[in-house]
Amino acid sequence: MAGKPSPRTRSRSSSPILLVTLSLLALSILFFLFSLSPRTLPSDTFPTRKPETSFVASLEHFLVHRAPKSPPAALLVRGTDDVVRDLDDSMSRIESERVLGDPYFPVGMPIRVYVYEMPSKFTYDLLWLFRNTYRDTSNLTSNGSPVHRLIEQHSIDFWLWADLIAPESERLLKSVVRVDRQEEADLFYIPFFTTISFFLLEKQQCKALYRDALNWVTDQPAWKRSGGRDHILPVHHPWSFKSVRKFMKNAIWLLPDMDSTGNWYKPGQVFLEKDLILPYVPNLDLCDAKCLEESYSKRTTLLFFRGRLKRNAGGKIRAKLVAELSGARDVIIEEGTAGEGGKEAAQNGMRRSIFCLNPAGDTPSSARLFDAIVSGCIPVIVSDELELPFEGILDYRKIALFVSSSDAVQPGWLLTFLKTVSPAHIREMQQNVVKYARHFLYSSPAQPLGAEDLVWKMMAGKLVNIKLHTRRSQRVVEQSRSLCTCDCQRANITSPSRLF
Repeated sequence: MAGKPSPRTRSRSSSPILLVTLSLLALSILFFLFSLSPRTLPSDTFPTRKPETSFVASLEHFLVHRAPKSPPAALLVRGTDDVVRDLDDSMSRIESERVLGDPYFPVGMPIRVYVYEMPSKFTYDLLWLFRNTYRDTSNLTSNGSPVHRLIEQHSIDFWLWADLIAPESERLLKSVVRVDRQEEADLFYIPFFTTISFFLLEKQQCKALYRDALNWVTDQPAWKRSGGRDHILPVHHPWSFKSVRKFMKNAIWLLPDMDSTGNWYKPGQVFLEKDLILPYVPNLDLCDAKCLEESYSKRTTLLFFRGRLKRNAGGKIRAKLVAELSGARDVIIEEGTAGEGGKEAAQNGMRRSIFCLNPAGDTPSSARLFDAIVSGCIPVIVSDELELPFEGILDYRKIALFVSSSDAVQPGWLLTFLKTVSPAHIREMQQNVVKYARHFLYSSPAQPLGAEDLVWKMMAGKLVNIKLHTRRSQRVVEQSRSLCTCDCQRANITSPSRLF
């Protein structure tokens, strides 16, 4: 007689169903937890590398992993009138759309940059030349400085370019983005290594390469459209590109300073409204917060300087300071030496000092300022009318003391002044120096609020002026064309196809 199944029978029949249900529930929970946990991305799509701040090490990695075995042929579009006009129409249309769609245009982020694909003789060939001759220590400048060390100090062109052309998946900066179409660009970057070519090529070979670069760039439609006003030209060493740079004076120059002495740039070539000052690449290793804490008790030197004791132009004040400070108690003034031994001596000296003297060199600025900052040593800047990198963003009064040249050379004045700074103020400034150091470090990959990032943040403030001057120059060109066309028609002759 059929009846209700016993409890034991019901339990047997429902067990598989319960098991399947529990298994599905467990799988769902695992899937949910996995979706919350960070996933491991392929190494080529995520910047797993520790930031590298050494130019030599970063260059080696770049050439091995990024440089093409056979660099692609450079894309050259000649700037005929029709091509320039078409580009201008496209850029105007896109800018109009951005005006309507972006309430912060043209100062919003990110800045859109078009990077020219120049022939390899301007880019990769020069990087390989540096790499293959780096061990040659006999190559010196007229004052005895190793040229490869100078190239490292002024290698801002490499750091900016390497970040711009890196795969977007590996980049960390949000302030700038590379665009593939010229009409979408706010700015145009010229990837020519002017400092490497100046120091490592024979004089006539270098001048010929400079002329080739000038002709290549100025024949581009985008250059002709704006007269170069929206083009970025890295000329960080004051000797670089010197023979032809007057023909590119409208471009945005990336400089170490504005050279208030007038020895390096012609009047009207450089000015703050147009150009941008970038920090030198530090020669010394970073002393971070832990390093600073450990070095407090070791900083027994009041004032430290190690470098060339005699310089030209504005650097002549060094000899006066040496005469005033040599032999003073708790002060170290030393002639600098090249090589790893000189670097180690400078680093040890700065890490054992409270203040580091920063007088002018051949130019108003010097790399020593940034060596002091990364060493946790408070800079004492003795350089009249010195413009500093990122001064529109950073407040240097928090990390440095500024002294006029006339005060610094007065007998006893400088040391008396430094001794009046209270221990509490010194400690506060030292801590600020460590916090600010990140802003002067170039690295691969480029870091947020690092030197490369602040370059583009400063550049954003220039966009309004750039576009204003570009529009004015275009208006002048159009007026000139109109006048020429009318004159040609009156004379019944054909208007020339190229006027500028």
